[in-house]
Amino acid sequence: MKRLAVVLFNLGGPDSLKAVQPFLFNLFIDPAIITAPQPFRWLLAKFISSKRTSVAREIYQHMGGRSPILELTKDQAQALQTRLNAKLPDTEVKVFISMRYWHPFSQQTVQDVKDFAADEVMLLPLYPQYSTTTTESSFSDWDITAQKAGLAVPTKRICCYPTEPSFIAAQAALLAAGLEQAQKSDEPVRVLFSAHGLPKKIVDDKADPYPHQIERGAEAIVDHLKAQGVMIDDWRICYQSRVGRLEWIGPATEDEIKRAGREGKALVVLPLAFVSEHSETLVELDIEYKELAVEHGITTYVRIAALGTDETFINGLSDLVTNTLAGDTGLCAQGQATRLCSESDRACPLS
Repeated sequence: MKRLAVVLFNLGGPDSLKAVQPFLFNLFIDPAIITAPQPFRWLLAKFISSKRTSVAREIYQHMGGRSPILELTKDQAQALQTRLNAKLPDTEVKVFISMRYWHPFSQQTVQDVKDFAADEVMLLPLYPQYSTTTTESSFSDWDITAQKAGLAVPTKRICCYPTEPSFIAAQAALLAAGLEQAQKSDEPVRVLFSAHGLPKKIVDDKADPYPHQIERGAEAIVDHLKAQGVMIDDWRICYQSRVGRLEWIGPATEDEIKRAGREGKALVVLPLAFVSEHSETLVELDIEYKELAVEHGITTYVRIAALGTDETFINGLSDLVTNTLAGDTGLCAQGQATRLCSESDRACPLS
């Protein structure tokens, strides 16, 4: 029986308060995040991670002193594995997890895939939108580690799926329920599609396609609901989690919340770039931004849950895998003749 290893990529998160500083150091030492050459990047990573540790620990204390992302990703991996084994009866499928900045690192996962004796490997990021800071960084780390470990197995990769039909349908269904809840208030409702931000320098210098893919995904969700008779006339894209002094892409989620308060809106916030609950959703959106909304007079604040093991979403991931195995899609995994990104997005792997 053929053996297929599917590797899910995610950023990872500290599993204890003691792990917060080394987790942050691993993040900032990544050349995809800080582009300065060595030894300056090491010095910057050491300085920034030390400076941010106390603030970050306070954030993780709200979540019991650790990130839940590994456990939640394990749930997604198990759900996907069950689905794929049902769809591919002649193949033994095992789904692995490779985290970028905390355990399990690619070194461990590569060894696990070797021990499984996979005949083929499928790399599947849990970042729906492609970015040099996430997908490209994870792919590069995997390639280097696999080569060092001698993992010479045919490997395919799915780079992005910002408009994949099941991903969009799952988001739309959750948003529709949130809209119904918000519309019980007397205020007009505004939808915020909130995504993790990027420094503007990365987008400009690298021509990173991430913002364009965020825009296409939000438009696809709105269009999907419109086709079902659910009209969203007031919606905006915004970006959260800004750190440091660099200019970041905008508008900022905080500014859009303040604006909604001035304009007397009820808010529904959908975390478009996150498929798992973690600090940016459970603390930043649920606590910090909700408090900001109340402070600025917003009485209705509905946060849409991350997709997690939503059945429609998991089915969409399984379709991406099986379609790519069948050769129906290329790297972009959209099943289209031309690439998803625009010609100006030079960081696109199909550029």
